[in-house]
Amino acid sequence: MRLNTLKPADGAREDRKRVGRGIGSGLGKTAGRGHKGSFARSGKGKIKAGFEGGQTPMQRRLPKIGFRSKTAKDTAEVLSYQLDKLEAGEIDFAKLLAAKLVPTTAKQAKIVKKGELNKAFVLKGVLATAGAKAAIEAAGGKVEE
Repeated sequence: MRLNTLKPADGAREDRKRVGRGIGSGLGKTAGRGHKGSFARSGKGKIKAGFEGGQTPMQRRLPKIGFRSKTAKDTAEVLSYQLDKLEAGEIDFAKLLAAKLVPTTAKQAKIVKKGELNKAFVLKGVLATAGAKAAIEAAGGKVEE
């Protein structure tokens, strides 16, 4: 094998189209661009995503729906059975942060009922769902807003 005999495998490389090279090539005159219109002109062949030829585009025809709260990411959820990892007594946001039950980016916490509670807790400055409040009070604790 010599360097001057190396070549790519058959079919690995396709010859480029030589457009505008006469009628017999099949790509003469308009060079495969058709007649007139934006795609026939140089530098004008791009259309913005969502453009529908002047018709009001889909994203403007459809109604706006839904709502995303900007503060939702500031509230961290803590499942009620995770509280059993803590010592019984008073629980505030600082204790949840120290126990790593809440990410450091959170600004407040909310207790959500899942599983059972075996210890009595007093929640101070922590939000709780109605089910979580009932579970905490059934275990002998209380929720202070």
